[in-house]
Amino acid sequence: MNRRNFSLATCAALSLGMTSGAMAEAAYPSKPVRIIVGYSAGGPTDLVARMVATHLQTRLGQPFVVDNRPGAGSNIASEAVAAAPADGYTLLLAAAPLTMNGYVYKNLKFDAVKSFEPISKLSSSPGVLAVRRDMAVGSAKELIALAKKEPGKLTYGTTGLGGSQHMATELLQRLAGVQLTHVPYKGASNVMTDLIAGHIDMAFVSASGAMSFLQAGKVKPLAVAGPQPLSGLTDVPTFAQVGFPAMISDSWNGLLAPAGTPPAIVKKLHEVAVEALQAPEIKAKLESLGAVVIGNSSHEFRKDIQREIAHWGEQFKTIKIDTQ
Repeated sequence: MNRRNFSLATCAALSLGMTSGAMAEAAYPSKPVRIIVGYSAGGPTDLVARMVATHLQTRLGQPFVVDNRPGAGSNIASEAVAAAPADGYTLLLAAAPLTMNGYVYKNLKFDAVKSFEPISKLSSSPGVLAVRRDMAVGSAKELIALAKKEPGKLTYGTTGLGGSQHMATELLQRLAGVQLTHVPYKGASNVMTDLIAGHIDMAFVSASGAMSFLQAGKVKPLAVAGPQPLSGLTDVPTFAQVGFPAMISDSWNGLLAPAGTPPAIVKKLHEVAVEALQAPEIKAKLESLGAVVIGNSSHEFRKDIQREIAHWGEQFKTIKIDTQ
């Protein structure tokens, strides 16, 4: 083959490859998509994943299957997505611990910024301090007084070491000068099950995942770790109202793809995910549970992740947690 023919053949091959890639992106999705969740079914992150998956499936014409892989503070799920092909067929429905786990676990197989293409932060929800319903306390101040009287006796549940529930309770212990005993679980639904059963004394629960239990009196809400009271719990004060303005805890959920996922696929997923959040039934459901609908851009979500990583870096300097 002479030089001219070789050049023509090379250009043709490159053109064919680019055309095939563009066609594959335009046809996306052409097969089922997995949304991996690092927590048990029934928790707040799983709830958001299933609502969004249903809308994505309806709009894009392929199954969007929620795959729960709890454990290791959601790292099992994050590692699976980080290692998956960057073709848009494996996604991560992440929560706040994504930005914390780098300070808690050694030798992670992913980087919260470099390993993912952010699609959109979907929603956020304040934490609510709740206790088992038979506990003889009626307010956060009474709980703190009891904890001071019996250091280390009261137990609190979390979704894992260094997660948002754990960090919230560590912050409360530091602000209130109390000592509590940590009981980690694999997911928020497991925490709630044991709190309802009375196997643990207290927990910071996400409003979006626990509102029905809080309203039904299955557990007793004492204070909201957010800037204002929740519309579904109007008689429950904020921590600021009971003398702890620095006691703020927010849980968020966001959709991400493996790093290197084609921009056209990220853009398509972003558009339909944000559309899902504005669907009347989904928006109303999230807001009724005390969640704030977000739906920001991929760029904004990346900035949020970077900002939170820096924030938690400062927090972990003051709160001692043994790394795993």
